[in-house]
Amino acid sequence: MKKKLTAVDFRGTPEQEAKLLAVIEKYRGVKGAMMPILQEAQEIYGYLPPEVQKIIAEKTGTPLEEIYGIATFYSQFKLNPSGEVAISICLGTACYVKGAAAVLEEVSKQLGVEVGGISPDGRYSLEATRCVGACGLAPVMVINNEVYGKMTADQVASVLAKYKA
Repeated sequence: MKKKLTAVDFRGTPEQEAKLLAVIEKYRGVKGAMMPILQEAQEIYGYLPPEVQKIIAEKTGTPLEEIYGIATFYSQFKLNPSGEVAISICLGTACYVKGAAAVLEEVSKQLGVEVGGISPDGRYSLEATRCVGACGLAPVMVINNEVYGKMTADQVASVLAKYKA
């Protein structure tokens, strides 16, 4: 049975935490520093797990809710780790109306990975995203920054075949 990687699976190292604390210290007292702190934290860990958000909250005196709000508002931030093959399906209005939910469901079914999850071997991750700005190509699937437009559930297997080899 495939399982979703969750916060319980977080494996930060002491070296990563030391780098994070150095970043926080670098921005101590700098007005508007939360964005660069979060950006650099994501560079260190690859994403912003709850444990990292808690450290930032404690060390900056910023409410955890505010940090979470920033991390979820800006699409540049990731709350889940990415697999070697990072797949995202746009669920913006245009994509959703044109069938993106069926594409997302088919990808999840074919890979055995839940939305927001990563395969146990770390090979595949699956995310539902907000608008990617390619509404004319709706529905859109992005795999490792390669855009696949006008997707249908029937096309999913042939696109994924390229990444299963």
